Amino acid sequence: MTEAPFIPFALPDVTALEVDAVVEVLRSGWITSGPRSKEFEAKFTAAVGASHGVVVNSCTAALHLALEALGVKAGDEVIVPTMTFAASAEVVRHLGATPVLVDVRASDHLVDVAAVERAVTPRTRVVMPVHFGGSAADMDEVAALARSRGLRVVADAAHAFPCAYRGRNVGTLADVSCFSFYATKTITTGEGGAAVTGDPEWADRMRLMSLHGISRDAWKRYTAEGTWYYEIEAPGFKYNLTDLAAALGLAQLSRAEAMWARRRAIAARYDAAFAGEAALELLRAPPDRVSAHHLYVLKLRPGALRVDRGAFLELLKQRGVGASVHFIPLHLHPYYRDTFGYRPESLPVAFDLYQRSLSLPFFSAMTDAQVERVIDAVQAIVREQRR
Repeated sequence: MTEAPFIPFALPDVTALEVDAVVEVLRSGWITSGPRSKEFEAKFTAAVGASHGVVVNSCTAALHLALEALGVKAGDEVIVPTMTFAASAEVVRHLGATPVLVDVRASDHLVDVAAVERAVTPRTRVVMPVHFGGSAADMDEVAALARSRGLRVVADAAHAFPCAYRGRNVGTLADVSCFSFYATKTITTGEGGAAVTGDPEWADRMRLMSLHGISRDAWKRYTAEGTWYYEIEAPGFKYNLTDLAAALGLAQLSRAEAMWARRRAIAARYDAAFAGEAALELLRAPPDRVSAHHLYVLKLRPGALRVDRGAFLELLKQRGVGASVHFIPLHLHPYYRDTFGYRPESLPVAFDLYQRSLSLPFFSAMTDAQVERVIDAVQAIVREQRR
C-alpha cells in the first residue's frame, strides 16, 4: 500500500487565476512597484475598512514604518505581548527603542490589557496589541488606556484578514494596523505586507520611507508621465512591494471570501472532532469578534496525557502530519532573556501556554481527506497516550 503524502502545516492556496495574473505582469515588462501595486494597495485598504494604506514587502516592514511614522526613537518604550513572532519586537529595536514584553490571557492568547496598564512608564510611546490566530485583541480597552496615557496604538494584524471586532473592520481599530501576506497567511503575495491608517500624514510618511525616502510617486520616473528627477527627503528603506507580488495579491483578494469560508468549514470540523475530548483544550475567539481563522490551536490539558507537547508533535509527524507551535514567547529567546533579564516565569501565562500548545495543519487548500487524516492522527495519539 502506498504511504499517504505528508500533510504540511500550511500551503498557499494558488490556482490558475494567480498563475495567469503573474504571467500577465511578466509579459507586461513592468515587474517591480507600479500600477498593480497601487491597485492592490487601494483594494486591500478598502477591504479592511481603512482610508489610507501602504503596501510593502513584509509585515515586518509595515510595523517598522508605522513606528517610525509615529516618532518612536531611542529611549522610548513600546509595549508588546510576549506571545508573538520575532518581528513585533525586533522593529522596536531597529529604532533604538525598548520592547517591554507583557503577558497574555490564558483563554485566547490575546494581550492582557491589565498587564499592559501595569507596564506603562513615562517612556512608553506605543502599545502594540497582536491579533493572535485571527482574533482581534481587546481594542476598545487598549484604545481607552492609550488615550488616557497619551499613547499611540500600532496593531500587529499579521493574522487578521478578514477579521471584525464588535462589528467593526479590523483596519479601523488602531492608529496604524499592519498586515502580512506571507506564504502561510489567509491571502498571500509570497512575501508582503500592508500598513493602514486613518491619518493621511502618517500614510504619507510611511509611503515616503518605504522607498528610500524618495519624493512622492518615485516609481513613475520610469514611465511616460514621470521624470528622471527625484529628491531624497529622508533616509528611508527599501520596502516596496513588486507588481509581481501585487498581481498575486489581487488574485488572492478576489478569492478571499471563498478561502475564508473554507477555513471556517475546516475549523468547524476540527471543533466537532475535538470539543468533547477531555485531554484537549480548544482556542476560542471571544464571542464579540469574527476570526480570520489563521491558526487552529490545540492545548494539551496538564496531566491528561503521558507525553508532553514536544512528544505529541513528534508523534503527529510520525503519522505524516506537520503541526507547528505559535509561538515560542519572545521572553524565552536568548536575545530578550540575556538583554533584558527575562526568566520563563517572568510572564507565566505565556510560558504555560507555550509548553502545551500546538497548531494543526490549517489552510484553505486542504482536502476533506487531509482534514480527516489530521483528526484521526490527533485522536489516535490521545487514545494511546491517555493517563
